[in-house]
Amino acid sequence: MRVISRYVLLVVATLCLAAAAVSTGFASSKRPRTYTTGPTRPMRTALSDAIQLNRANPRAFELTRSAGAQYVRLIVRWRSIAPATPPPGFDASDPTSPGYSWAAIDATVAAAENAGLTPILNIGATPSWAYATNPDGVNAGTPKTAALGQFATALATHFDGANGDGVPAANVFEVWNEPNLSLNLSPASASVYRAMVNAVADSVHAVDPASVVVAGELDPFGHAKSKKQRWYSVRPLAFMRSLLCLSKGSHPHPSCQKKVHFDVWSHHPYTYGGPFGRARIRDDVELGDLPKMRALLQAGVRLHHVVSDNPVQFWVTEFGWDSNPPRPRAAPMALAARWTAESLYQAWRSGVSLLTWFGLEDQRSPSPYKSGLYFHGQSLDSLRAKPVLTAFRFPFVAYRHAATVSVWGRDATSSTARVAIQFRRAKHGRWKTVAYIEANGSGIFRATLKLKASKADWLRAVAPGSGKSLAFSLTVPHHPNIGPWGRH
Repeated sequence: MRVISRYVLLVVATLCLAAAAVSTGFASSKRPRTYTTGPTRPMRTALSDAIQLNRANPRAFELTRSAGAQYVRLIVRWRSIAPATPPPGFDASDPTSPGYSWAAIDATVAAAENAGLTPILNIGATPSWAYATNPDGVNAGTPKTAALGQFATALATHFDGANGDGVPAANVFEVWNEPNLSLNLSPASASVYRAMVNAVADSVHAVDPASVVVAGELDPFGHAKSKKQRWYSVRPLAFMRSLLCLSKGSHPHPSCQKKVHFDVWSHHPYTYGGPFGRARIRDDVELGDLPKMRALLQAGVRLHHVVSDNPVQFWVTEFGWDSNPPRPRAAPMALAARWTAESLYQAWRSGVSLLTWFGLEDQRSPSPYKSGLYFHGQSLDSLRAKPVLTAFRFPFVAYRHAATVSVWGRDATSSTARVAIQFRRAKHGRWKTVAYIEANGSGIFRATLKLKASKADWLRAVAPGSGKSLAFSLTVPHHPNIGPWGRH
């Protein structure tokens, strides 16, 4: 049944894309037609890297920007900035209070902004003196809500850009990483997390009402605690319903009257079986389940359980596919590259306006994380790009119908461009331009081409300033047992 449902989802996705674009036919002997995309939501991209992007190395941020990213997700380690033991008279809300140490994060934020990137400051790592519930073994404990709010005030004030002191400005703040996972927050409680989000939102909005607060960033899978596995996670939709005070069902109704303050909801939709894969267990959320999560978010907004001065956005703040090489049993490189482009498309059509890739380069062994845009190298200047980099920078997908082919992509410059769509019969034929599409102001282009094609045929996109996308096969692969970290 899962195989059938995924095929149906792919067919529905492509038909929706076909219906959304204007179709103008052409014969192969005629001059290629030009299509206009028109206004639609943007698809911005970001990078998150636990190692390289949390150092003040300008080269790492230059590579991030050249990958087409506009944002970068940075870790703000509260315990590294705050004093180990607060000195007498320490004011946790005042960034100039003796004991605070901002030099490392200042240098990192400055390097990001010098490269033209908007930093997303992901708050985490509680100081020992700020716990409400202490860590227990591998489980992380819970911060004091008031202390977290005070630190958020200091953080927002420090980066408000108003003092002329050379400190860079930043105004996007993310509240904790995967709070439904006890390794990061324990107990993994939605009510505790709601209080944390409200404390951060109230604090940073008091400093600057235009600041953006990102909540959620949930682990996609639930795990039960056991004798062998002392950690656990709450299934993301169950956690989200509890956070938003919403009931189960297709028409949620209020289950409590508490409100939560944020401007963006985010998720980490790691997925099995490719970009159209759906969770096999109820209340888990993979890429194919993002519409369900977005519908729940919209219900929370509609019922006024989510408070924001602006339309609430939907982001992905961590995602990737490990590749083979270098990781055995992971997705073969060509498949990982195809899935990268398709993941951006699947997220976009699910209402996501920003997708964050993990990470810039593969981590050094024995770390298992091999989803980088580059293979691991001895230095940043020696990095070797994967095909995944091209798919992330200039994503392009194409899906075959009876007498048409629907296409979608994002120009690497994320701006208006004239994109040529090229077609090739079978794998070794000659490329021929069959259409042009005018990308909109955010670089998105889409159309339905009147084109008879077979499963053996290929398409690609070409644009000034972007170069060529990867060639995209009209044969739809099927690998249900390959996940983000390999076969299971």
